[in-house]
Amino acid sequence: METFTSYDGTRLAYRTLGRGPVLVCVPGGPGRAAEYLGSLGELSRHRTLVLLDNRGTGGSETPADLTTCRVDRLVLDVEALRAHLGLDRMDLLGHSAGGGVAFLYADAHPERLSHLALVCPSLAALGLPSDLGVEKVLASRSAEPWYGTALPAYHAMRAAASFAEAEPHRLAFEPLMYGRWTDEARAHAQADARQRSLPASDTFYAGYRPSPLRLDRVEAPVLVLAGELDLWPTAEGAAQAVPLFGEARLHVQPGAGHYPWLDDPSAFAAAVEAFLAS
Repeated sequence: METFTSYDGTRLAYRTLGRGPVLVCVPGGPGRAAEYLGSLGELSRHRTLVLLDNRGTGGSETPADLTTCRVDRLVLDVEALRAHLGLDRMDLLGHSAGGGVAFLYADAHPERLSHLALVCPSLAALGLPSDLGVEKVLASRSAEPWYGTALPAYHAMRAAASFAEAEPHRLAFEPLMYGRWTDEARAHAQADARQRSLPASDTFYAGYRPSPLRLDRVEAPVLVLAGELDLWPTAEGAAQAVPLFGEARLHVQPGAGHYPWLDDPSAFAAAVEAFLAS
């Protein structure tokens, strides 16, 4: 684990993994340490992953001012990391809520991007609905043995006023977030409580109000990768982000949920690496 000092003196941690050109990775959760990203399936065979622990999570310090953990303020940490790494331009990947940070970084610093990969990105930072067509996705899972327990938990999660309030329902809901509810998926889901900082989660959107972004100024290629079975965002929801950019394309990974590198590591790595190498 390595550290650097961000713009306000907060010490932030990151881990490097793999080999090849650098890919800076911003995790989601929100408020989950980057540990859950693992090696992003087989992507670390092609790229040196720089896995950032957002402030208040994992090995990073918790700032005295928790409002700096908000989605738009985290953009400043990503820029500080880029400068620390000595990169004039960078390939950037944001997953889930980290995709929201990546959207806002692209708006603030379009000239600093070589490629932008948005993996199952939250659309909350854009003010767009993430769940278009969600009832169809839910219906497609109805034959699963865990569905009768997971569906009420899903509705409880949706109704919760905070991440802390949603937490008791999380594990019952989690099978819906994976394309395959395997032992690996169970272990990944169970690690959430250990990896998550609820203060960072509940601060992530607190007081944030979406405003129009100028993403058409982004000249770097953009990939929006969605899971066919994901709920937040659905593939239909994720598609809304594509026309916001000058050069973007949508890739829907078949049979994948919110963590596509777990559902099919080779397919995920092939899609992202082909994009980054273009």
